[in-house]
Amino acid sequence: MDSPIPAFLDLSFWLTAGAIVLLLALSAFFSGSETALTAASRAKLRSGADKGEPGADAALRVTEDSEKLIGAILLGNNVANILSASLATALFTRIFGSGGVALATLVMTVLVLIFAEVLPKTWAISAPEHVATRVARPVRGLLVILSPVVSVVRLIVRGILRLFGQRIDADQQMFSVRDEIAGALSLGSAEGVVDKEDRDRLLGALDLDDRTVEEIMLHRSQIEMLDADMAPDALLTAVLTSPHTRLPLYRGERENVVGVIHAKDLLRAVEKFLREGDGKLDSVSDLDVMKVAMKPYFIPETTPLNEQMREFLKRRMHFALVVDEYGDLKGLLTLEDIIEEIVGDISDEMDLKTERQIRPTDSGDYIVDGATTIRDLNRELDWGLPDEEANTVAGLVISEAQTIPEVGQVFSFYGFRFEVLERKDNRIARLRIRPELGDETPTP
Repeated sequence: MDSPIPAFLDLSFWLTAGAIVLLLALSAFFSGSETALTAASRAKLRSGADKGEPGADAALRVTEDSEKLIGAILLGNNVANILSASLATALFTRIFGSGGVALATLVMTVLVLIFAEVLPKTWAISAPEHVATRVARPVRGLLVILSPVVSVVRLIVRGILRLFGQRIDADQQMFSVRDEIAGALSLGSAEGVVDKEDRDRLLGALDLDDRTVEEIMLHRSQIEMLDADMAPDALLTAVLTSPHTRLPLYRGERENVVGVIHAKDLLRAVEKFLREGDGKLDSVSDLDVMKVAMKPYFIPETTPLNEQMREFLKRRMHFALVVDEYGDLKGLLTLEDIIEEIVGDISDEMDLKTERQIRPTDSGDYIVDGATTIRDLNRELDWGLPDEEANTVAGLVISEAQTIPEVGQVFSFYGFRFEVLERKDNRIARLRIRPELGDETPTP
């Protein structure tokens, strides 16, 4: 004779068990959706939307308001978890009596942890963009349904945060595109996925907005200039022997720049002068050089590099003289200088061969020219010396030492040892730098 079916295995039992399974499935959906939509790259979603991939555009729209998205998903997830736990407790209490509460807690903890949290989130994080495009449409419907409740919750949360002095701007960007790209490049370089040269070029382009003309200009003490009152034939000789195409002209004192001479313009003028004259080279002494010279283009030292590059391209110019707030000449900047901040040093057959500014030694030290910029040093050696207070290595040492050091003096800061090897007048010409043992070398 068949054993009788227990009284608790009635229709109510199966409906309750089915509801628990359904609620666990909903919880899994919410958990996976939260992980996928928050971890998905908006750049990849935008690329997918541009290619016409289904769901990518919906995922972009859903993730526009991150606060509202998280609020709706968490609301749905918590309702599903709490309701499933309540139903399980009632079901186990009916079967096992008062001991069913503890058993229901144990069973539901295991089920929720494995099937409603770890499993869906692991799946979602393995392919966030793919999962995000699949769940975006149902999540968007959920946002419409729960929008009133989420709005109330948002007001309550912001009110509580204000009590602690924390204000959240409704239009606040939840992430920075620039920081996201820079972080991805640095991470990719550390993992060997992105070449150091590629990383430096891309980061160099990103940094143009944060850097000013003053940081990369050629200092006025190093500018090759010509006296506008020189004899035209002597000036022609000086232009032809110079490795530079454009040279500033001054009159009286170097601060008084009156023009910029371009070698090609000068040669064209000389050729025209000879054709229209007697054809003798001696007659070039009658040439008016100032009629050939271009008007000098002055720029403030605080101009961001990105803005200055756009201005160069707009004006179709490659050469500018840098002045400070008082109008005094500070240095010289070319379009090539800005491009070199992105692609690295550019040399041609006319550039003079100079000694490398950063030279490694057999002992692990580096002999560094004092005029080397901190950015170039960090870029070449993957160091992280700060460049907020000074642009050059010599300037950093002087800033930290609070004096102009003598040859042979040694300083230690930021995890490095600096030894002054050479000094010219009040300028540090050469240093020996070595990472100190036992200190973690900072990285950019």
